[in-house]
Amino acid sequence: MSSIRAGRRKRRQVRVGAPDAALTANAGLAAVTELCDRLGVVEELDAAVGPIKQRDRGSGAGELLCGIAAAQLAGEDFLTGLDRQRADAAGQQLTPVPGLASTTAAGLARRFTPAQWQAVGQGVAAVTSRMLSLLPAERAAALADGPVTIDLDTTDVEVYGRKKRGVAYNHQGQRVGRPHVAAWAETEIVLAGDLGDGTDDPRASAPDLLRRALAALPQRARHSGRVAMRADAGYFAGQLARAAHDAKIAFAIGAKRIAPLWRLLAGIADDDWHDAIEMDNAQVAVAEYCPDWWPANTRLLIRRVLLDPDQVSADPRSRRRRTLHPDQRALPFDELAGAGAIYAYSFILTNLDVSSPARAAAAEHWYRHRTTVENLFRDSKLGAALRHLPSGYPQVNLAWMWGALLAASMAAWLHQLTAIIVGEDIVHGHGVRGGKAMIATLRWRLIAVPGRLTRHGRHLVLRLPPGHYLLPEVLARLRQLPAPA
Repeated sequence: MSSIRAGRRKRRQVRVGAPDAALTANAGLAAVTELCDRLGVVEELDAAVGPIKQRDRGSGAGELLCGIAAAQLAGEDFLTGLDRQRADAAGQQLTPVPGLASTTAAGLARRFTPAQWQAVGQGVAAVTSRMLSLLPAERAAALADGPVTIDLDTTDVEVYGRKKRGVAYNHQGQRVGRPHVAAWAETEIVLAGDLGDGTDDPRASAPDLLRRALAALPQRARHSGRVAMRADAGYFAGQLARAAHDAKIAFAIGAKRIAPLWRLLAGIADDDWHDAIEMDNAQVAVAEYCPDWWPANTRLLIRRVLLDPDQVSADPRSRRRRTLHPDQRALPFDELAGAGAIYAYSFILTNLDVSSPARAAAAEHWYRHRTTVENLFRDSKLGAALRHLPSGYPQVNLAWMWGALLAASMAAWLHQLTAIIVGEDIVHGHGVRGGKAMIATLRWRLIAVPGRLTRHGRHLVLRLPPGHYLLPEVLARLRQLPAPA
């Protein structure tokens, strides 16, 4: 027995060798490059923005924004991530914009004019129009001819550093920048965007943002006659409603819970309340109310939700407690349970047809899904890198914001063009909504895939580990699409 044990071969020690320059950790950037090539993303952005330098050499506007978006899709959190991507020799042959350094990106971003930043949305619109032209006719008709919804919303991005410009303290005491975005809800594609600070009131710039978003819609969708806009109570202003009315589109804007609205509740009979769609213990009613300087066909849509006393916080600052009727809100917390039915109220001003209970419930149900733009913000922050603003220069932060929004739009374009392939492989996993994969899911399933890049017969050959089937299928699907003329 001892002789048998002694005869076993010893395991050899593993030695660490020199790094292999043919290896890359982000082989899936080849799919991003193919997507950009088939849609002409760089060219359309360059055409919309125009030249940002006197000499036509190096990177332009399209390459800058696509390079930042690709780096964020690969998981980079800061501008220095561009340098890490640049150091990946094999990955630079797969990325849509090779050789983009962080210092170069910051310098290019500071060359943009305000008008050129607004023109970025026009470039994204041109890419979206081409994406629609590449879809099957039935799918394109469902997107462009069906209901088209424009969502307006803002989000706060907290920053640190006293010397950062273009930021300010918000009402919560956080030093923030404030992206202001209009998005096409059905596709989760960004149409227009601005970057303000924590003190900016979105109502001031909302009419202009809406007009730019309408101009950025594909022509087929813009003239479908079924375009509508929705926004939360932060946009409670007649200017935005009049802008929507002048553009001949429907609108639904959340109303602040002001005293005149609470007084209207007394005139609503019990028979006027009707059950809401897909929401337990919720009812909808319509009241005749039109504030000054709003379109004359404006109506007030009211939703109430029955609450248990346990669902109401004792903290008077809680969000849900502010939705209670002022008479109940003023009661001590111990007496609230004996005050009768407790309802949370929401008010919506709209020019949609709410002439029947069914149409009123349908309008409220549609408005309730305005959280689509919040999902876009979540994807831009957690999937891309909009969770912070990396520079002390507002123009660089604006480029970073557009890079994150462009990354989210790329995920949307990829979903629309490869919905069958990506849907079958990802839809039953985590990180999806409506069959569309979130950026974090795309990263670990499609982009952050290790690969070896070799040359054979004058061709680049990308070799993947066993079991990674999604990337070849997506590449094959994208390569079936015609290239831009």
